[in-house]
Amino acid sequence: MKKETTGKHDLSIVSYESLEAWARSKVQEFLQDILEEEVSAFLGRGKSERREEGNEEQQGYRNGHGKPRKVAMLSGTLLVQRPRVRDTEARMESRILPLFKRRTRELGELLPELYLHGLAQGDFELALRGLLGEGAPLSASSIARLKAKWQLEYDAWKKQDLSGLEVVYMWADGLYVKAGLEAEKAALLVIVAGLTSGEKVVLACESGQRESKESWLTVLRDLKERGLKPGKMTVADGHLGIWSALGELHAEGKEQRCWNHKITNVLDKLPQTKQAEAKELLRAMMYAETRADCEKERDTFVTRYEKNYPKATETLLRDWDRMVTLYEFPKEHWIHLRTTNIVESPFAAVRLRTDAAKRYKKVENATAMIWKLLMIAEKTWRKLNSPPLLKEVYAGKSFVNGVAKEEKSVEKKEAA
Repeated sequence: MKKETTGKHDLSIVSYESLEAWARSKVQEFLQDILEEEVSAFLGRGKSERREEGNEEQQGYRNGHGKPRKVAMLSGTLLVQRPRVRDTEARMESRILPLFKRRTRELGELLPELYLHGLAQGDFELALRGLLGEGAPLSASSIARLKAKWQLEYDAWKKQDLSGLEVVYMWADGLYVKAGLEAEKAALLVIVAGLTSGEKVVLACESGQRESKESWLTVLRDLKERGLKPGKMTVADGHLGIWSALGELHAEGKEQRCWNHKITNVLDKLPQTKQAEAKELLRAMMYAETRADCEKERDTFVTRYEKNYPKATETLLRDWDRMVTLYEFPKEHWIHLRTTNIVESPFAAVRLRTDAAKRYKKVENATAMIWKLLMIAEKTWRKLNSPPLLKEVYAGKSFVNGVAKEEKSVEKKEAA
């Protein structure tokens, strides 16, 4: 077969099947050349060149190469040899490949991201061989060191000043994970805020003893001490802990219960044969255009099921005032206020990760990792609808059935 070459590249040895290996070998050659050029720059002369008489800057000599070492990059694992020097006053430090570095910074950042997105720690080495090649410096201990960095980042995040945030809405929920020696799962209490800019940010991610009042009080007090001005309304599920805590620390704030949780709770009190029909009535309440319409649908439901299924109607009516608070806020925001989906959606990805890990030795490890997951999710969250209305809510404007309440001017009042 006749060789076809272009410059320094022998194209006869390249094919689609060998492209990755060929490209990796060229990168390896290029990296080795750069290391050799670093030595030339350090010694002040190229390879095989003699020292100039009287030139004090040209001290030292080349002294062969060290043992082959593996360097992991996003493009794969390379094998290079660090050139050595002798008889020099200053120590040579490679800028390209510092001592004890076995992976590039980009790969170091990728590994914990991949772990967060679902690879169990014990599967890391096997899972990444195809990407990085044989001999890639991956181990459970290296991942553990990277995870320690998240803990430091989490500790710093918990001390951030929050006085500059203009919070309009807050969503609160708890996630349970197996951690520590206790038989019961630990609760991670999470609060997400909607700002006047429309952005959604994580305010809190703290471990607690289930979703008790005391646990939520601890979280809310910490936010207050860091300068947070609570939002105009909080959306949460039916756990009494969060409502008791809010009543103590933020009594003036409005409260909305999650409709998804309410519907699930009501359906649990009905036989399977009745659930489809009941669900339609409950969803009609959930999406009613006015509070009066919502309560009309509620009365229809009660009339139909109260006699035979009193527990279902009792569950529906319990805490009813918190089910219809959203009508006091802009209609454009109802899609965000009906449920705790803003917290629940990222929790779905979190549960995939925590289920893979089965059980954490320490609650702190689970908290820091889940916080990191939420930070990643936060970057992709869609903004809240109608930011101008968010500013109006923050300023204290009143709404009735989703429409801004007309305020009479002083002049009209005087004329009347």
